[in-house]
Amino acid sequence: MHIINKIKYQLALPDDSISEFVKVFWALQNSGSTEEKFIILPDGYFDILFSLKEGKIFKTYLFGLSTKEFETAMPGNAASFAISFKLPAAEYILKMSIASLVDKIKLLPNNFWEFEENDFTNFKVFVKKITQKIKSLSGDKIDPRKQSLFNILYSAQGAVTVEEISKEVNWSSRQISRYFKSRFGLSLKSYCSILRYRASFEQLKNKELYPKQNYSDQAHFIKEVKKYSGVTPKHLAKNNNDRFIQLSTLTDK
Repeated sequence: MHIINKIKYQLALPDDSISEFVKVFWALQNSGSTEEKFIILPDGYFDILFSLKEGKIFKTYLFGLSTKEFETAMPGNAASFAISFKLPAAEYILKMSIASLVDKIKLLPNNFWEFEENDFTNFKVFVKKITQKIKSLSGDKIDPRKQSLFNILYSAQGAVTVEEISKEVNWSSRQISRYFKSRFGLSLKSYCSILRYRASFEQLKNKELYPKQNYSDQAHFIKEVKKYSGVTPKHLAKNNNDRFIQLSTLTDK
């Protein structure tokens, strides 16, 4: 467990059995009496989050893909336990489209996946139960073309063109674009742009302001960072008061 300002956080990577669906498990806890504000940045993943107040499940949310930064506040004496999912989980775990949830949040039942307050007393207990639940839901085998598509996307961190993917997976660009828009609410090109931007977090945390991804030039990099963060790379790299929480937690991923 580590601390950002007054917020304690924990992160855990999935085991190999569910790694094609899950990016990371995470938890935040504000044991103070006052709320703490921070900014969430687009990262190319969608989340299910269980919000607890004084040990009781308060709300359960499904967060769709984000295309812009947003500020949030965590109340005092509250905690959040969450799963950041890779895109295949929408179709093969949740069995739904998340296209309507771009930059939006959906409220889920508080008994979602049969979770109870006791499942949140310990982060390891939470990770274990979520892992078992995802395994129980992952019966359908991923379509080989889709599996290849996502393998390319995540291994390249978005630094790949639609045409390159189409050729590699033997699936037309038009069909891939329709699939992405109908399932996730974004074009494949836009999604690649977000993944590539997310890949710059590590270098920005290290105060490296020149792009290591395949941006055409420095101006292009600055434009993309401002598009998704609302600030310049220099401002983002400073991360004053740990406002950009994903940069603050990078070393544990």
